[in-house]
Amino acid sequence: MSSLPSQLTERVQAVAGIDPEMRPATKPQFGHFQSNVALRLAKTEGKPPREVAAQIVEKLELDDLCEPLEIAGPGFINFRIKSDVLARTATELMADPHTGIVQAAKPQTIVIDYSAPNAAKQMHVGHLRSTIIGDCFNRVLQAQGHKVIPQNHIGDWGRQFGMLVEQTLDEGLDPAELDLAGAEELYKRANAHLKEDEAFADRARDRVVKLQAGDEETLKIWKTLVDISKLGFDATYKRMNVLLQPKDYAGESMYNAMLPKVCDDLEARGIAKVDDGALAVFVEGHEAPAIMRNRQGGYGYDVTDVAALRYRVGELHANRLIYVVGSEQSYHFKLIFGVCRKAGYLPDEVRAEHVGYGMVLGTDGKKFSTREGTAVHLDDLLDEAEAQAAPNIALAAIKYADLSSGLQKDYTFDAERMTATTGDTGPYLQYAHARICQIMRKAQAEEIEVPEQITVLDEPAEQQLALLLSRFGEVVADVAETLQPHKLCGYLYEVAGAYSTFYEHCPVMKSEGEVRASRLALCQATRSVLAKGLDLLGMDAPQRM
Repeated sequence: MSSLPSQLTERVQAVAGIDPEMRPATKPQFGHFQSNVALRLAKTEGKPPREVAAQIVEKLELDDLCEPLEIAGPGFINFRIKSDVLARTATELMADPHTGIVQAAKPQTIVIDYSAPNAAKQMHVGHLRSTIIGDCFNRVLQAQGHKVIPQNHIGDWGRQFGMLVEQTLDEGLDPAELDLAGAEELYKRANAHLKEDEAFADRARDRVVKLQAGDEETLKIWKTLVDISKLGFDATYKRMNVLLQPKDYAGESMYNAMLPKVCDDLEARGIAKVDDGALAVFVEGHEAPAIMRNRQGGYGYDVTDVAALRYRVGELHANRLIYVVGSEQSYHFKLIFGVCRKAGYLPDEVRAEHVGYGMVLGTDGKKFSTREGTAVHLDDLLDEAEAQAAPNIALAAIKYADLSSGLQKDYTFDAERMTATTGDTGPYLQYAHARICQIMRKAQAEEIEVPEQITVLDEPAEQQLALLLSRFGEVVADVAETLQPHKLCGYLYEVAGAYSTFYEHCPVMKSEGEVRASRLALCQATRSVLAKGLDLLGMDAPQRM
């Protein structure tokens, strides 16, 4: 279902031949929309703008949507959508189980790589954005009817486990007694030990070889440390209300057995070549090659990401791949996608997108970190926000602050400002929803039934609200296509603002008869859109605040 503004634009463009660039009318007496299309065409046609406007109006067939069109001033065309059309559209939205979100005609399989913390370390502020952004994409794309497969590419393999296992054995530790914070302390001790003891460093390197060779003792300690990490991550995911499940873990270790096969395949087909002792793939437009195997015969991130992409397309049958990883990895992913296109692992019909994001800053404008300069733990951030508001409000504040500015921008973590129920914040949207619920409770207490139809929309404020609600499905579709969640945030903020104006100018419970019934139904339609929109952003829609 395309929105009323879109339907209007399509029809005017079909007659005028150019985008009418519809703008909301500045005052109610000018209708709902204005277009300067006649003024722009007048220059090329060499006719007075009002004459061009009259010709366009004569050819337009909008009787089913609009009141008779008006030509104003030097040649503007004013459009006023019929109130019964607005009422019908808002009623349809209320009855639609998908709240106006158009279901994909051909649902796709979409793999989203997000969160990806490192085992034996607590999640920190850097994982906040990946987790929140990826979760929003997951929700939006599922809402359109796509099959979404999250892949949590945790760092659970490689050199760090050599020192972790060796330190565990040196200390005579039972790793099963550790929690994630304890595993992180073990990591710090191992790292310090590595720097000051060359013999330990040698043993740690040998331990990596044992891990890769499948040594039983080494694997047992490794698995215990990874399992502890997952338990810690899962507790944080539950606290953050994200959709990631234990089944979504697909760590680096998962691809270990695939790496030699990828290298053999690329080398056999002449796509990878030995260069200065390393197996490399050169991609046009990139100065440095992707290293599939280093001089020592070891494997790194490049080949792991190639193997992961090959698996996601070949085994998971992905039609679209979305990687939610920091902006600093932009070059890396361009190179990996280039390698995979060259190798045929990434066919032309499969979309691969890297969605980068900026940093989280402190109120001093600097990178958010502890006094020691290390990254802040994610749970500490949640604690800070929860010191200002209830957990569900605090979470909405964090998520909205993260999603509401362009993803590439850095944003400031200011718990006090973010949790405010006024201004452009997540709690402001939640408050708008709770306010509608309050009206519904009052209606129920007075035994006033909320009808399923909106019938009367005579006031400009209620017309404006209904008109805005018709755009919801289109906004969601735009976010699904462009992966820019700030558009949904901005739209919901607009809805909350329009509802506030409606609430002030159009008494609901104090009105009577059909007007009251219709306004209650409009409140219900608004509540549906706000609740669904909040859910797509990963926030709850509280009944009370």
